[in-house]
Amino acid sequence: MKQLPDALDLRLLDELSRNARIPHAELAERVSLSRNAVRQRIDRLERDGFIAGYTIRQGDGLPVSAPIVALMFVYRQDRMRGGEVLAALKRLPEVVNCDVMSGEFDIVLRVEATAADRIRAIWQEISAMPGVRDTLTSFALTSLRKR
Repeated sequence: MKQLPDALDLRLLDELSRNARIPHAELAERVSLSRNAVRQRIDRLERDGFIAGYTIRQGDGLPVSAPIVALMFVYRQDRMRGGEVLAALKRLPEVVNCDVMSGEFDIVLRVEATAADRIRAIWQEISAMPGVRDTLTSFALTSLRKR
């Protein structure tokens, strides 16, 4: 059974969100726990899905190529029984955001890739999924704000 994060877990998550590569010893010092306790808590947070992965933000040392961003609007065959579509979308690493919507569209995806051809390949994969009735894709021309 999943254990909800407590105040110490939230402090760990906050520190890790600032620097996912922080050594356990330094992290332990910041949250006033032993290194072993920090490791065990991180393992539990990963196992329970509160930490889904780690990422890299490119620093100033390398030339930055902005990803190509597309929004994909997905219509499912049956919006009440489309769980297999959601499960398949979770496995696509380029899908950085997936919102189940009320209203006209069933699902809105934010897809980021390094090439338009990869966006097209993802679109083809999603369109061919059992349970997907239709899609609409729009490319972002400019992103004004990203947290």
